[in-house]
Amino acid sequence: MRSLSSIALLSVVGAASAQAGPWAQCGGKSFSGSSECASGWKCQELNEWFSQCVPGAESTTPTVSSTPTPTDAPSVSITASVTTGINKSISVSSASKSTPLPSSSSASPSPRPTGSGSFAKADGLQFSIDGETKYFAGTNAYWLPFQMNDADIDSVFDHLEQAGLKILRVWGFNDVNTAPSPGTVYFQLHDKEKGTSTINTGKDGLQRLDYVVAAAEKHGVKLIIPFVNSWDDYGGYNAYVKAYGGSKTEWFTNEKIQSVYQAYIKAVVSRYRDSPAIFAWELGNEPRCSGCSTDVIHGWATKISAYIKSLDPNHMVALGDEGMGLTIGSDQSYPYGTSEGNDFEKNLAIPDIDFGTLHLYTTDWGIKDNAWGNGWVENHAKACKAAGKPCLFEEYGMKGNHCTDELKWQKTSLSSGTAADLIWQYGQQLSTGESPKDAYSIFYGTDEWKCAVMDHMENVNKN
Repeated sequence: MRSLSSIALLSVVGAASAQAGPWAQCGGKSFSGSSECASGWKCQELNEWFSQCVPGAESTTPTVSSTPTPTDAPSVSITASVTTGINKSISVSSASKSTPLPSSSSASPSPRPTGSGSFAKADGLQFSIDGETKYFAGTNAYWLPFQMNDADIDSVFDHLEQAGLKILRVWGFNDVNTAPSPGTVYFQLHDKEKGTSTINTGKDGLQRLDYVVAAAEKHGVKLIIPFVNSWDDYGGYNAYVKAYGGSKTEWFTNEKIQSVYQAYIKAVVSRYRDSPAIFAWELGNEPRCSGCSTDVIHGWATKISAYIKSLDPNHMVALGDEGMGLTIGSDQSYPYGTSEGNDFEKNLAIPDIDFGTLHLYTTDWGIKDNAWGNGWVENHAKACKAAGKPCLFEEYGMKGNHCTDELKWQKTSLSSGTAADLIWQYGQQLSTGESPKDAYSIFYGTDEWKCAVMDHMENVNKN
């Protein structure tokens, strides 16, 4: 693949201390701090410039990761900026290397003990979490990694744990074309003028995702993390296109864009590949290629899923799609068609895709009868059974009353053979006011929370 001129890495390096905390730097060229990690953490070398405290047995000697890289992985020229203060950095260059990116975080919750047995996995048509193979319920809170107040994040996980919700889906992307004001979270800056993409690993960057992962470990919640959005919210394909040219439909095959995308994947996966808090990586949120042959997304998904598995063979990988392009039970309506470039069964058969995903929004799709959704869920369950892989009912919701037909979808999911469901979306009061919301939001402690979450959990526990 074509090489980029540079991908700048913004890393905030804390002052030296007697012992490096979770996810903190513990080694690397010019590093003068402690190489000893806190109890339950080990110092792992990510590259010659950066070693990081990751979950595992304590060690004072950095170890070198030996994850294989596909022959078609991008060759990326990387410039690492070691930040010593605001707008003060010392740049070092490591050319033509596909290198894991550094992280630094000094305030993370104490995680639970970890071990290889605690990785979530597919078990036939079901999921296994912490040794239990059964039906699981969860929710979406895409906005959680963008919160600057640690107490808000802790509160969310407290509520999820109390409710018994085991899976949480959050955005692992936040792409911008112009750097926002200080204190506003973003993960990656695509600068058209400079021709660079900068991954923000600072306190208003991936360190916020660090805290979410550590909090999930503490509370026994598993995270699904997608790497890019098909929609323009939080950047999406368009943020790449604005910087490097092309179109949203060409995003999947543009070599320069895919090099940047894969470098970002490696940055995120390298931070958390040893964490039991990760349920699965997703290629994106609702990938679409309108008017494209289904071969475009299929080919892209085949390549990227294999790349992720080469970096992290322990965690599951999914496409993150809506489930469109299904032939089983098709009524020829828009969601069953392939106009958005997806073929559900073909994509599900990709060897490195571990489970299928389906979303359900009748109103947004022009479906007038909510009961239609029951067949949508049942037909995907049949397709997953035929493929021998689990099905995750990953997003679903109705505008307005959440205590009517939406509950019937939940019952269908339980009875049809899907493996889990994640309602869209979780809401609660934060220190700054209400969490980001839409017409589908269900707020903690409300009557709708009781009917759509707590009552559903009773049925899940009986299943």
